[in-house]
Amino acid sequence: MLEYAAAEFFYESPDVVAGNVVAEGELIPKGDESYNHTARVCRVGPDNKLYIQLGQPYNVPAKDKLDAYRKLGMGGIIRMDRDGKNREVYAIGLRNPVGMDFNPKDKTLWTNDNQVDGMGDDIPPGEMNRITAPGQDFGFPWYGGGHTRTNEYKTETPPANVIFPEVEQVAHAADLGLIFYTGSMFPKKYQGAIFSTQHGSWNRTVPVGARVMVTFLKEDGHVAGKSEPFAEGWNDNGYYLGRPVDVAQLHDGSLLVSDDLVGALYRIWYDGK
Repeated sequence: MLEYAAAEFFYESPDVVAGNVVAEGELIPKGDESYNHTARVCRVGPDNKLYIQLGQPYNVPAKDKLDAYRKLGMGGIIRMDRDGKNREVYAIGLRNPVGMDFNPKDKTLWTNDNQVDGMGDDIPPGEMNRITAPGQDFGFPWYGGGHTRTNEYKTETPPANVIFPEVEQVAHAADLGLIFYTGSMFPKKYQGAIFSTQHGSWNRTVPVGARVMVTFLKEDGHVAGKSEPFAEGWNDNGYYLGRPVDVAQLHDGSLLVSDDLVGALYRIWYDGK
């Protein structure tokens, strides 16, 4: 894990200096590194600590790997000081968490989680999870997404007090980026809502996803209902014209959406008309 301490001051330089926060092989054991699941998003939390998502490298992990992964926080979120010290497992029971952000109102941490492949086109659902305290368990690998049990662990007793998702998303849509909207450009109903991206399915019979979603919250901090499409058009009857990856908010309140299929950035704005 690297820190670019002067990146904001020397962003035009090709020689931005990077320093190690966590050395290679210490964040995740080298034998368990994976090109598609392991180290994911890093955020600085309201407590000024680093929050890092760690996926686990399998569709469903073998039972002889599970204890070690849970101890390391693989298949969860870890927390540490800004200098890499005092690492702890903050949340566990996630499979492949990607986007995450803190709700600025109540400081809860929200994350998308991509769930198990190979169980069918319509199961299991993807997840949007709300983490309210350290040590919470979100049920993987006993649950493959939502309340759907995995084939590999269906006869095993799940941990007590599993937290189920705030939102169950369309199966295999590959929910990635996630932010809380704090701007004022968009109409009032969007202020405080969650914007998230769906990269699009890779092995579903009929492709789904490839869109930007919005999720509205109630005053108590829970979701007001299912996530709704906010921007779409990248999935043309099963043919991908683009694949949204992440969403970010600019200072003026407009949104940027990245697309790794065509290598584009899209800006979404509202002019009141």
